[in-house]
Amino acid sequence: MVTIVDTISTTQLRPRHPEKVNRPDAVSPPKPDWIRVRAPNTRGYADTRRIVKENGLVTVCEEAGCPNIGECWDKKHATFMIMGDTCTRACAFCNVKTGMPGALEASEPEYVAEATAKLGLSHVVVTSVDRDDLADGGAEHFAETIRAIRARCPSTTIEILTPDFLRKDGALERVVAAKPDVFNHNLETVPSRYLTVRPGARYFHSIRLLQRVKEIDPTIFTKSGIMVGLGEERHEVLQVMDDLRSADVDFLTIGQYLQPTRKHHAVMRYVTPDEFAGYERVAYTKGFLMVSASPLTRSSHHAGEDFAKLQAARTARGR
Repeated sequence: MVTIVDTISTTQLRPRHPEKVNRPDAVSPPKPDWIRVRAPNTRGYADTRRIVKENGLVTVCEEAGCPNIGECWDKKHATFMIMGDTCTRACAFCNVKTGMPGALEASEPEYVAEATAKLGLSHVVVTSVDRDDLADGGAEHFAETIRAIRARCPSTTIEILTPDFLRKDGALERVVAAKPDVFNHNLETVPSRYLTVRPGARYFHSIRLLQRVKEIDPTIFTKSGIMVGLGEERHEVLQVMDDLRSADVDFLTIGQYLQPTRKHHAVMRYVTPDEFAGYERVAYTKGFLMVSASPLTRSSHHAGEDFAKLQAARTARGR
């Protein structure tokens, strides 16, 4: 074996999270057995990866280091991340690259629609980085992507996972007007943890955002999720459930926070599967149409199957 060392180039690679480079390491406890997943190595995974790369797309599956990527990509389920791979915020939990993003790619909505068709998706999930640098936070780009998918794949249902559009007047209304089937915006954690976990966001703004979606178009399903294991207390999680129900949110997801690197927020504890089952039971009693709570639950995990369950639950409830 030959090892090549570059002693000439003076260009240094930009760190993925420059704001975290000088932070002390945060050590998390060892992962319990119920967290472990198999490495992705199937034919379906390889096919999905090829289609994503051929269309020059970014996926949150890769950028956020999702533990379910092997399972989802094997089934040709991918969550597309639009507006680039660089986020203008620097949340303590997230592995997406941070910094100043580049210009929007005007053809991206068509690329997403084409990949949706090639993958044969009956339900597609589209998310994005935060784009605080844009006047509308990227709202029109979301709307264009929804319209492009509708035109190319009219039978595909569309779920979007948006940023909070903080201080972007009219942005939310523009996205809702494009009529996604599911509007998802994650709270991520309980209010007491926002300052350290999600400092660029405002908890009650996010609650109001979800409530506003229902006020504009009650036919759109709304969805939100949190991570646990960040130092929250049980009563705080239950209060989040109540806050979401006050905003008429239909679908709640709860998953275990996993530390991307030692420069990110430490895992304070691993919540047991029994505790997740307890959260799910309580959430259903509070009136959610759909609840997914488990260590490996993520916003877009099993999204297509869950959408069918959402529709069935709404029909059964007569809404």
